[in-house]
Amino acid sequence: MLVAALLLGAWTSASAQTSTSSIPRTPDGKPDLQGFWDAATLTPLERPRQGQGKTLTPAEATAIERAAAERRDRGVRPSDPNRKAPPAGGVDSAGGVGGYNGFWVDRGSSVTSINGEARTSIVVDPADGRVPPFTPEGRARARARRELANTFDDVEARPLGERCLMSFGSSAGPPALPVMYNNIKQIVQTPDQVMILNEMVHDARIVRMHGPHLPGSIRKWLGDSIGRWEGDTLVVETTNFTNKTFFRGSSENLKVIERFTRLDAKTLLYQFTVEDSATWARPWSGEYVWAWSEQPLYEYACHEANYSLEGILKGARRQDADGSASNVGRPR
Repeated sequence: MLVAALLLGAWTSASAQTSTSSIPRTPDGKPDLQGFWDAATLTPLERPRQGQGKTLTPAEATAIERAAAERRDRGVRPSDPNRKAPPAGGVDSAGGVGGYNGFWVDRGSSVTSINGEARTSIVVDPADGRVPPFTPEGRARARARRELANTFDDVEARPLGERCLMSFGSSAGPPALPVMYNNIKQIVQTPDQVMILNEMVHDARIVRMHGPHLPGSIRKWLGDSIGRWEGDTLVVETTNFTNKTFFRGSSENLKVIERFTRLDAKTLLYQFTVEDSATWARPWSGEYVWAWSEQPLYEYACHEANYSLEGILKGARRQDADGSASNVGRPR
């Protein structure tokens, strides 16, 4: 209760700094959250373990952003046409043959800044900026899912993101977190419903306003989201997840509370709290900003003319036939 009170106080303080006169509003007087928002940020979910504090100095933030720009510039340079072929079995000990090159990656160009503070992590509670440890039950569940991820015998055993059924990296949420590309979100708002369309894959979240949750027997891949207004902040509570979709190892008992606050015409503050006593030792919370975007969403046709799943399973069958099947070097 003390942690919740402190978080509420911090959120109230952040919201209090909003200039309400500069916020666009809908005909019913609520803050207008509609439009396209870019959730990309260089700020990681968890704070690195190098003894950093909660915030960065302006010089540190600039250095991170400059280094990211340099990596991006290097990553989009044309490949050397005279380069040698990669070694047999891949470029690393696990048999990796490479993935997306720099052209496809867009992690943003700046760290997230709230109340003038450049943050070292999205996680703000616990105070160390780290996700709490697993419970024994959560640890066992995570181990079982890792083992399942090394299964190449059935299409339905492959991860949902790999099958393009849902976004990966929790980009759709809840909670909604940045991933390596396609971080644009479109919000459409009415008095009775709020829709959040995610650029990554094709997920559309529907938030029902001021209603009860569905019965516990009804489970949804993105959960059942119920919204309400607390002043100028949209608060969304999501429950009723399935046991097929999980956030960082969570169970179907996951509950996520999100807060959407439009700080000004160009900035939306996104805050969340994750609760699942079957997975983590305690609840944890995070926050970062979404920037107004003049760019619309790109269509995400994930598996159109894509033969990757067929190739993954055929590769596994080839290794089975060769007697070389193992976790090391299996198709990924």
